[in-house]
Amino acid sequence: MNQKGGVGKTTTAVNLAAGLALAERPTLLVDLDPQGNATTGLGVQKTGLHPTIYHVLLGGEATEKAIRATCLPGLKLLPADIDLVGAEIELVGVERREHQLRAVLEPVAASYDYVVIDCPPSLGLLTINALVAADRVLVPLQCEFYALEGLAHLLKKTVRLVREKLNPGLDVLGIVLTMFDGRTSLALQIRDEVNRYFPGQVFDTVIPRNVRLTEAPSHGKPVMLHDLKSSGSAAYLELTREVLNHDY
Repeated sequence: MNQKGGVGKTTTAVNLAAGLALAERPTLLVDLDPQGNATTGLGVQKTGLHPTIYHVLLGGEATEKAIRATCLPGLKLLPADIDLVGAEIELVGVERREHQLRAVLEPVAASYDYVVIDCPPSLGLLTINALVAADRVLVPLQCEFYALEGLAHLLKKTVRLVREKLNPGLDVLGIVLTMFDGRTSLALQIRDEVNRYFPGQVFDTVIPRNVRLTEAPSHGKPVMLHDLKSSGSAAYLELTREVLNHDY
């Protein structure tokens, strides 16, 4: 989650989920962004797609019916398309509206070691649903000045409020620095600032700027299947290792 767009949320969700599947941990990736980029990034065509997460949340469709296979045997996808735009409005009138995603994931969650939710770039009802359904929040943070704005609010106020009012078990898994270019002093400065303000909450792994990472979605594959030897692939495999070794 991060309310800013373009910080690497979907890239991180897709490639972390793929890394977990490659580590033989059955994983479900939930695309909760109306743009549906995680869906196309795993090679699922959105044209005529039915049912999707929208139909599960608001149309009464069974969750299992909407889940799709992907190019990795251990990775399944609950897809999204532009229909999900309407969910923000339609959920307003639903009883226990913040708990809808949690309710539809409960029947299938036991089939997976990990469920990864790709959030939209906002703090609307879809993101609140994700926070209520989740155990942990992973925050991708682009190494640019504006990316720091709002991070403290997101981690301290938003997560705290959801924990107090809706999901007592919610915690922060960590912050992962993305689009990192170690040749620039600004990137190094931001890395130091984040570590100083959020000690112990920043992953050691840093995701570099990498052409293969930007190419992979156009091929409908995680970066590991597009170019295993790339720096982007190595970084996400290392991030996967950190997540697997995390003390829950």
